[in-house]
Amino acid sequence: MSAPLVVTADAVLLDEVLRLAAAAGVTPAVSRSAAEALAAWAAAPLVLVGADLAREVAAVRPGRRDATHIVAIGPVPHDLFAAALAVGAESVAELPRSEAWLVEALTDAGDRAPSLGRVVGVVGGSGGAGATTFACALGQVGARTGPAIVIDLDPLGPGLDRVLGLEDHDGVRWDALQQTTGRLSARSLHDAVPRRSGLGVLTWPAGATGSVQPFAVREALSAARRGHDLVVVDLPRSADALGIEVVARCDVLLVLTMPTVTGVVAASRLAARLRGATPTRLVVRGEGVAERDINRATLLPTAASMPDQRGLIEAIDLGLGPVRSRRGPLARAAEQVLGSLTAVGRAA
Repeated sequence: MSAPLVVTADAVLLDEVLRLAAAAGVTPAVSRSAAEALAAWAAAPLVLVGADLAREVAAVRPGRRDATHIVAIGPVPHDLFAAALAVGAESVAELPRSEAWLVEALTDAGDRAPSLGRVVGVVGGSGGAGATTFACALGQVGARTGPAIVIDLDPLGPGLDRVLGLEDHDGVRWDALQQTTGRLSARSLHDAVPRRSGLGVLTWPAGATGSVQPFAVREALSAARRGHDLVVVDLPRSADALGIEVVARCDVLLVLTMPTVTGVVAASRLAARLRGATPTRLVVRGEGVAERDINRATLLPTAASMPDQRGLIEAIDLGLGPVRSRRGPLARAAEQVLGSLTAVGRAA
């Protein structure tokens, strides 16, 4: 994996960045000119462009990429922001004020996997469709092969920690994250949330009401994706502007659908509202309306279908989560969805 890239000819700025990189446990590559930086520009997990070379870098028009930032010592002149926009930088960091943030960014870059985790959104096509249960099942099955996390964005739901039997586990929940204002590192989120057997959960504390702040959701999703192979987001049906944004950040959206007339009608309305935001597929639970008729009504293909699972309530009450056996309907449906996730997530 490539090292973070620092682009600066300012010796003082370089010393400061290298000091922070040492604190983060990484050794960045250094380019002292814009032309020299081009060779490592695309492959670096993080690019820090010194204020002294920002205009020079903008002039050579490097390819647009994520995780690019301008770094300066002291107050930033106003004209530097125009150069930052031309470079495609996400932010302009002032030292020493942004030291803590920069250490976290460098730490994440040093730990970052070659590819980011996949994000799967799950929403109920109608009330009682079982979206929360299936989101937890996806997390349980996904955690067998790599770190996974399930994120709860439905404050009126049962609470993902209770569904997974993690309600008594210590860890950070949404109320704590809403008090933070800085950047959230992948390692910090991974280690802070309640976790068991490779599966973490970010949910609401018992008795919580209200909504989560948009900045907290964005930071949590970003950190979760950097620190996990699989991120499952349990979404509310009444999606607001933030919910629509989260759907757009997902690689695929799964709509849990009951094969009843009312269930299909409700799923069709939801699908129409979300159409175009991200690739969307159905997960059909139960028996009733023929699958081809559901596909025709919703204009969506089916990712998986499953019968109701026996003993589901008992398994959850015992703190085992919805997946008790690899041969159960939930496990098989989750495996089918995850097995085709790459193809589904990149489909038009």
